[in-house]
Amino acid sequence: MLAGSSLLRIDDLEPGDVEQILHNTDSFVEVLERKVKKVPALRGKTVANIFFEPSTRTKNSFEIAAKRLSADTINFSSSTSSLKKGESITDTINTIIAMKVNLLVIRHGHSGVLNFLSDRIDLPIINAGDGKNQHPTQALLDLYTIRQKFSQVEGLKVGIVGDYLNSRVARSNVDLFQKMGMEVTVVAPSMFLPGDIKVTKARVAGSIDDIIHKVDVLYMLRMQLERQDRKFYPSIREYNRFLSLNSKRMTAMKKNSMVMHPGPVNRGIEISEELMERITTDKQLANKVFIQKQVTHGVAVRMALLYLILS
Repeated sequence: MLAGSSLLRIDDLEPGDVEQILHNTDSFVEVLERKVKKVPALRGKTVANIFFEPSTRTKNSFEIAAKRLSADTINFSSSTSSLKKGESITDTINTIIAMKVNLLVIRHGHSGVLNFLSDRIDLPIINAGDGKNQHPTQALLDLYTIRQKFSQVEGLKVGIVGDYLNSRVARSNVDLFQKMGMEVTVVAPSMFLPGDIKVTKARVAGSIDDIIHKVDVLYMLRMQLERQDRKFYPSIREYNRFLSLNSKRMTAMKKNSMVMHPGPVNRGIEISEELMERITTDKQLANKVFIQKQVTHGVAVRMALLYLILS
């Protein structure tokens, strides 16, 4: 179903596609546990990682995923490219395509740029994050991480807390979690909510205390400081009062619940500095926090996606 296709948004996927990706991810998690973490599945293929925005996790994750599958990789940086000489983004992409690559992984700071490009080129594109719009592979790795813990995701209650307005992760996660039958509550004050939030059919709450004792999954969003063109919240103190996770609040969570965050964590904003330190030393507490698992699963999910599109 996915062979030769692009993945620009969660709406590109049917539930059957999602199941196929997660099923293949199981195999690649096993590969990553081997002594030799490499298979020849994509030998002879070339993946171009084209990032117009800074990235640590996503860019490295895609590159490692491609190399684990024995594909060749090209890493494009806009700061050292012909864009600096006035070349258009379309001409830059077509130049890379002319080098006979097989798939483009693209991140861009503006929403909708990937849709623009996909209408003009004939090559699969994976969206590695576009503006405030979508980050579908993050949503897939988050779903995989949840399913690893609970086995069955339908009916699970998820609280997504924080800067929804500026978060492409939040939009992709709400779309995917609801598609797979999960109940989503967005926890954010009105200044962090878009006008079309009702379209998502997600519930809305104003404080983390309203949902923390009910949810199976507590998903803390990163404050998108780099995408905020104005101050969205009165003060960090007010943010901490209604939206932050701390040790006291963690004690109110359900026994078998989990905490997630897409990273990098702004310590003292989304999660308190004190709690982050305790997570490194308290094993029982650490078992409830899946931030590092998300990163590990990201490589396996992206291996599955590259394999299904290119093999």
